[in-house]
Amino acid sequence: MSDFTPLRSVLYMPSSNAKALEKAKTLPVDAVILDLEDAVAPDAKPAARESAAAAVSSGEYGRRTLTIRVNGIGTEWHDDDLRAAAQAGPAAVVVPKVDSAAEVVRLVDSLTAYGAPAHTRLWAMIETPVAVLDVLSIARASDRLSCLVMGTNDLVKELYAEHVPGRAPIVPSLHTALLAARAAGISILDGVYNDVKDVDGFLAECEQGRQMGFDGKTLIHPGQVEGANAAFAPSEQAVEEARGLIQAFEDGRGSGVVTYRGRMVESLHVESARRTLSIHEAVQALAP
Repeated sequence: MSDFTPLRSVLYMPSSNAKALEKAKTLPVDAVILDLEDAVAPDAKPAARESAAAAVSSGEYGRRTLTIRVNGIGTEWHDDDLRAAAQAGPAAVVVPKVDSAAEVVRLVDSLTAYGAPAHTRLWAMIETPVAVLDVLSIARASDRLSCLVMGTNDLVKELYAEHVPGRAPIVPSLHTALLAARAAGISILDGVYNDVKDVDGFLAECEQGRQMGFDGKTLIHPGQVEGANAAFAPSEQAVEEARGLIQAFEDGRGSGVVTYRGRMVESLHVESARRTLSIHEAVQALAP
């Protein structure tokens, strides 16, 4: 069985909203970001912090990957958030607007000082021009950093760009971050889609993200979960193709050139096929 952890659908949930936290227990979502930042009003942040920690320790979210998004570096809530999240021990602590490798190192040192268990990773949000320009150093800054999360709304704002179908204004930034994540051997999640009623637009952006190479998509509404799960999981045709290609390669080992359905098969194709099967097996293991 694969040890791959699917992150096809990663849903932001406001930790100040008890109904939302309860709802998350029933959704077929791969991961939940228990949010203490944008979705929580200033006066509600202390209570939200306690609710997020309680959710992580509850054991009531099944196989879902639970993370906590803290308030950003330099805010009045950041240190208390980071301490509480570290002590709660989620799968990861998500930090917005990480702009440098030095910030990653300080965050990791703080998590260690606050007693975060070894399994608690750091997810860094990439959402500013300086972060995109320094993203490789960020991605390589610590072994505890396991995922980059694109903050596309803030990035569009910082660039004075516009939200348009196809996301042409930020595609270079998305691709730069993807290059860095793959170079560092870590995961990377696409940004959110804002119009929850525009299903076709959302699915098109999911397809774009999958084609670019993202591991999954961050979401703002439960209604987006199924679409993201389908988009970022290998299709039946892709699984069949992967199995056939691997079998052809194994059968033809030592015989020189190997072909499958008229196409030459090399080790790089086999590596891609095995990754497809790893994702498929992991997704199947999540099924009820």
